[in-house]
Parts: sequence; structure tokens; C-alpha cells
Amino acid sequence: MLNTIRSKQIIIITTMVILGGFLFTRDVKGLVQPKEEAKPTAASQSATNNVPSFTLDEASSTGKGSISANSAKEISALESTYKNSSGSDQVAQAKQLAQKWDDVEQAIPSAMYLEVVANAEPSLKNWLAAGDRLLKGFESTQDTLVRPAMLQKANIAFTKAMALDSTNTDAKTGLGITIVNGMGAPMAGITMLREVVEKEPKNLKANMNLGLFAIKSGQFDKAIIRFTNIVNTMKATPEAYFYLASAYEMLGKNTEAIDAYLSSKKIAANPKLSTFIDKKIVELKNKR
Repeated sequence: MLNTIRSKQIIIITTMVILGGFLFTRDVKGLVQPKEEAKPTAASQSATNNVPSFTLDEASSTGKGSISANSAKEISALESTYKNSSGSDQVAQAKQLAQKWDDVEQAIPSAMYLEVVANAEPSLKNWLAAGDRLLKGFESTQDTLVRPAMLQKANIAFTKAMALDSTNTDAKTGLGITIVNGMGAPMAGITMLREVVEKEPKNLKANMNLGLFAIKSGQFDKAIIRFTNIVNTMKATPEAYFYLASAYEMLGKNTEAIDAYLSSKKIAANPKLSTFIDKKIVELKNKR
């Protein structure tokens, strides 16, 4: 029995990774988002001295393999100008390149250029932008070398944002997410996310990640409560409905799971996700 439950948890976590390719790295219809001062964790402190080697050139080379030849040529020209610039001109080029990479849905090289901008102009806004994009890069890849690099870089970015404004809930949410995903003791990150939700009950990102943690830890009842609250009172995103459906499925509530999957499909309007959900619904109907 215990092995069966664990097997189901592995399946759902794998499913969530697959979904990331459909939703987390794509713009889809319906998706856009006083406590004690948070202190950097030991993991986040050590991260500054132990970031895996991953360069702009490596990020660019990988990104160009996923875009059109014309887009790659245009970006190469901009990168040449960037490398031959200095000072404020180079920062301006980095901003342009970050946007260009974002335009072609390549989060990792975009994030790397935003990190350059934040290091050159270390404002709260810039560190938050870098952290958000680095997290997106982390979610968009399964490369075992790139993924931890993105997570550690995101952790550093949000730690620096927190140093500039310890009350900023976006910084605290981002930092909590990195900790939950491996940059420290998970419960420390969960505590940070809960503090954000206590301050801002309808903070979508914090609530979503608390729901995800509930699924990953096998607390499917809690996940259902969390995601139901999200779709009813915050924002009916395709991801929230998908995870709600996944939690229902793990508890054997197939009728509710099908309804939630169909809601995810309708809002997302994403052909790949639609195909995935159609297959999932057939499986669930056969289990009835």
C-alpha cells in the first residue's frame, strides 16, 4: 500500500514536470501575478560562493538551438555589439538582449542578461526581474547542470532583493520558492511562503507554490483546498486547475479530476496541453 502511494506521488511529480513545458514557459490564455525580517539561509549564503559554472555564451548557444535561423542571426549581431561595448552602453545592450531572448521564449539566456543588468544597476526592481526570470529558467529545463545553476542564481537574486527591502513580498516569495526547491530546508521556505500569504491572502504565486508543495509531499487534501481557493477567489489559471485535477486524481476522485482538467484545457487554449489532457481524461474514464 505504501509503495503504491509513493508510486503515485512519483507519477504526479513527473506529470508536473511535463506540464511545465506546456504552461510555465509559455504565455497562455488566462495566465499573466509586520513579520520578523527574513534572514538568508546557510544554503543561500554558501550559494554566492558555489554557483555552478554556466556562462552567457553557453546559455546563448543552447538558446539558439531552439529558435529560427533569422532570430539567431539577429541575436548574434546584438551580442557582438554587447561584447564590444562597456559601461552604460553595455548595460543597455544587456537589457535589449534580455528582451530579445524573452521574445523568442528562451528564459535562460534572458535571465542571464537580466542578471548582468542587476549586477550593474543593483536596484530592487532589477534584482526582482532577474530572480523571476531565473526561476522561469529553472522551471523550463531538465538539464541537470543548468537547472541547479538557475536555482542558485535565483536564490542569490532574491537574497539581494531582500537585503534592499526585507518587507517586499515578491522578494520573500521568490526566496521561499528557491529554498523549497533545494536551497535549504524546505520547511524554512514554506514558512516564508506562509508568512507572505498571512500578509497577502490572495498572493497568487505564494499560494500556488504552497499548493505544489502539498502535492509533492502527498498532502492531496490540502492541495485541493489550496487550489480550489485559488480558482474561486484569486485567479482561475490553467495551472491551478491542472494541479487541482492532479490532486483529485491522486485521491481517486476521477469525476472531479476530469472537470478540473477540462477547465484547465479550456482556459489554456494550448494544443499540446489539450492533447495531453484528452489522453488523461480517457484514462480516467476507463477507471470508472
